[in-house]
Amino acid sequence: MIVEKPWLSKLKPFAYNNIQWEAFQEMIDAQIDMNIRKLEASVEPVDIYRAQGAVMALKQLKHLRDEIAKGDK
Repeated sequence: MIVEKPWLSKLKPFAYNNIQWEAFQEMIDAQIDMNIRKLEASVEPVDIYRAQGAVMALKQLKHLRDEIAKGDK
């Protein structure tokens, strides 16, 4: 089942602007690094799960441009 994602077309100007996209990628990388450090220092399971979830969500955002490009086809 293919799910329509109408917001993808609205994000095209952002995804295809290299200056903005590279800054966004740098910000995501910094957030991933911060959450990985939290993950390494965490002792409580809930803190580990939160950090893992944050890293997973941020990595999905890194692939947003690919998803937008796939929607163009």
